[in-house]
Amino acid sequence: MSTLEKIENTVVNGVKEIAEDACEFEKVAENIAVGTYKIIEETVVDGFTTISDAFIEKYLMKEGENLEEAKERINKEQEELAAKNKARNQVNVNIPDSNEIVKKNLESSLNAGKR
Repeated sequence: MSTLEKIENTVVNGVKEIAEDACEFEKVAENIAVGTYKIIEETVVDGFTTISDAFIEKYLMKEGENLEEAKERINKEQEELAAKNKARNQVNVNIPDSNEIVKKNLESSLNAGKR
């Protein structure tokens, strides 16, 4: 094996090692990022749940209810309200356009002056 071939093999092997190290580094960085995201997500969700539960306990629980019963009642009330709103929004009410109203009033005024 010539000196040139030895140098070539050394360089090729070095580049391969660098590429493998880069891939390994990328995997480690990805694991760190994903792990950090999960920690942040859990912390935020847990914090929100704690605040939400405290609010329900302080302002929305009825006497004799525990936290889970209050949450179930509130969810049921919200579902009923959403159903009522949906039904109300489905009613087809014919409301004239404001321009139409102005036009009719103007025509009435002009016609009244012609009499």
